[in-house]
Amino acid sequence: MIASDMSRPAWDDDPVVSGWPGLPVLERDGTADVCVVGLGGSGLAAVADLLDRGLDVVGIDAGRVAAGAAGRNGGFLLGGPATFLHTALATWGRCALDLYRATLAEIDSLEGLLGSDVVRRTGSIRLAGVPGAPIELSDSEDCDALAQCLRENDFAVEQYSGELGRGIFLPDDAVMNPARRALGLASILAGRARLYEHTPATSIGPGAVTTPWGVIRCGLVLVAVDGRLEQVLPQLDGRVRTARLQMLATSPVTPGRLPCPVYGRWGYDYAQQDASGRLYVGGGRDLFAEDEWTPSGEPTAQVQRYIESVATSFAGEPVSVDARWAASVGFTTDGRPLCTFVDDTVIAFGGYNGTGNLVGPVTARAAVALGLDTIAVPQYLSSRRMAVWTHGRRTGTHRGRSLHRHQGSTLARNGS
Repeated sequence: MIASDMSRPAWDDDPVVSGWPGLPVLERDGTADVCVVGLGGSGLAAVADLLDRGLDVVGIDAGRVAAGAAGRNGGFLLGGPATFLHTALATWGRCALDLYRATLAEIDSLEGLLGSDVVRRTGSIRLAGVPGAPIELSDSEDCDALAQCLRENDFAVEQYSGELGRGIFLPDDAVMNPARRALGLASILAGRARLYEHTPATSIGPGAVTTPWGVIRCGLVLVAVDGRLEQVLPQLDGRVRTARLQMLATSPVTPGRLPCPVYGRWGYDYAQQDASGRLYVGGGRDLFAEDEWTPSGEPTAQVQRYIESVATSFAGEPVSVDARWAASVGFTTDGRPLCTFVDDTVIAFGGYNGTGNLVGPVTARAAVALGLDTIAVPQYLSSRRMAVWTHGRRTGTHRGRSLHRHQGSTLARNGS
């Protein structure tokens, strides 16, 4: 393991994040129309939607807002699900297009709420391979297939060929500091909802959420947890599984090396660069898959060594690492996020397969509609038992197709 003093995410160096005044701890019993458990990006989106409906809302988080994966990921804002669009279309059907459009609309919404200094409309680059490495033919062909699919469905895409390599440029995508996003949303919502930090849910049941210092009684409970969801709600064990995703940050390298968020090698390796030249880099999830199926949030030496090599490739020069960290995220069996009743008045949503920054809020709104309006969730979400994890592997099929995508890439694009 890496020394604990190195496991703080570099995003927290931002003065807005390091200067966060915090939210209170829940100290007594209370009542609400709805209690939201988990105040990451998806939980905060649910709170906002509930408030817009005129409801009384309590939200709690076991730690600081966005102290989990919501504030520890790569900060990518990429259209679509974890599964690349052309593959999702072949597997899920045309509902994949609906999700792609919904995630692009979410970028517009976030920019409108938080401003262009937080949500930067840079576009993104998907490379065939990583900078400086030989191009893998199958990866290159898949980039071309994705580009063709995007054009056929009227989504913006351009070919990319430059010093980083060859691939495609997606101009509608964006990038952010994920902790800034979540804390900015919490600041907006805190005056309208009762939000509490460092208030873990010790039990969740119909009409009540118990914490160490009080019970929240409510008509509906929304559990907005991604990583470790199966620990929070054991009923979901087998439908969602926790994995560790690791990252690091470097000291500044040549500014402008990465003009936008860049991901390569089927999306497994990824990086963004800030204005100072600092790189935020992750990857290697597929190469150490069995070791990374764990609820542990501590970075490991072998994965970090690999990510250092990725950082050097993206930087085009030697790098010095000044922060290392990890996050726990949830994966589902077929790549569709989970949004489901687990009890009469308890709905859980999570399992974003490493791409929760936009898919999470979209799923949150579907959960609100399910709980309040009894509107069935969209087909791009999983609301019923379809397949389970057994003995370290996924079992089952969906619509007669294998649940395993080429290169295991339901794990891809884990910067978002």
